[in-house]
Amino acid sequence: MSTHVHAERAEHVDRPERTMRGLFLYFLRLGSAGFGGPIALAGYMHRDLVEQRQWYTEAEYQQGLAIAQTMPGPLAAQLAMWLGYLERGARGALLVALPFVIPPFLLVTAIAALYAHYQGLSQVESVFFGVGPAVMAIIAIAAYKLARSTNKRDPLLWTIAAIVCAATVISGGEIVWLFLAAGLLGALYYGGGIPRVRGSAASLLPLPLASVKGLVWLSAGGSLGSMAVFFAKASALTFGSGLAVVPFLHQGLVTDHHWLTERQLTDAVAMGLISPGPVVIMGTFAGYLVAGVAGAVVATVALFTPTYLFVVVPGRLFRRFERHPRLQGFVKGATAAAAGAIAGAAIVIGRDTIHGGLSATIGLVALLLLLQKRIKVPEPALVAAAAAAGLALH
Repeated sequence: MSTHVHAERAEHVDRPERTMRGLFLYFLRLGSAGFGGPIALAGYMHRDLVEQRQWYTEAEYQQGLAIAQTMPGPLAAQLAMWLGYLERGARGALLVALPFVIPPFLLVTAIAALYAHYQGLSQVESVFFGVGPAVMAIIAIAAYKLARSTNKRDPLLWTIAAIVCAATVISGGEIVWLFLAAGLLGALYYGGGIPRVRGSAASLLPLPLASVKGLVWLSAGGSLGSMAVFFAKASALTFGSGLAVVPFLHQGLVTDHHWLTERQLTDAVAMGLISPGPVVIMGTFAGYLVAGVAGAVVATVALFTPTYLFVVVPGRLFRRFERHPRLQGFVKGATAAAAGAIAGAAIVIGRDTIHGGLSATIGLVALLLLLQKRIKVPEPALVAAAAAAGLALH
């Protein structure tokens, strides 16, 4: 018993205490080499910061995860910011966000510059000929997993997802008001019905999103300012997965203003999947293709600013009201809509990305590999294999 106690004390002494510097260095490393998407990144944080270093309790981590799943924005970035917020408030959230976002930003911007310069080369076209179908398979699986985890066996949520999916396919783009309507329906249905309003509507929707007026797309030849508004609002309406931003990017950048082709947007999504850090870093790639380095900077700042604000502004309130039935109901409805939108976007982009039997075969093989359960295939590895297949076969 005495030896066990001494061992525990020695372990406690050897384990470094949580500091802002330690968190900064940890998230710098995670942003530079953390692959696998939001679920994997959240898992790394739990393993490293809760289980191994014991810098956070299980309750603190689970609360951060609940907030990241509740609020719009990329899950992994929001969870990281919350952990920084617990250490040093708004400043701590910022000091965690910067090292988590800047390394993938630099990497993706450099790749975007090379891509823009060499995309006409046959070898580059062949690489992304293979990547496109694989990305479509990944998006389709992401939509299914999000719907299954959120909707479970609830017929209303599956109906919402199906309606939004069909609307996205028919319209060829994202219908923002369907997201808000789905959230409102969820708040009413799961939150106890229509409330009695006594001088305030706060009990109906205790959400910052209640003030969102809809997505304002870039004007023709839009300025960097209007581009920032577009990316910020796309981020503010992203629920459930970083891939939920894809329908909004497709609507604004491809359908409305034709600034990117279907292939370029698909390639941007691929960059988000194979690069370290948050998946929504795909916006950096798209921003560069639209307006160079300035566009990459504006897109990145605009995508992550709402995420940061959704952590630091209502941080204390969330610790009190994260289980509010209206809030939970809104999230259920909006997340079901997000799953439907992701599935619809996969169909819309796939129609213009997959051509011929070879690309369809690559997409089908990628889908089967993701569906099989015997061997887990990491998404970056799948995209890399698809790129190699495109280079070898196309």
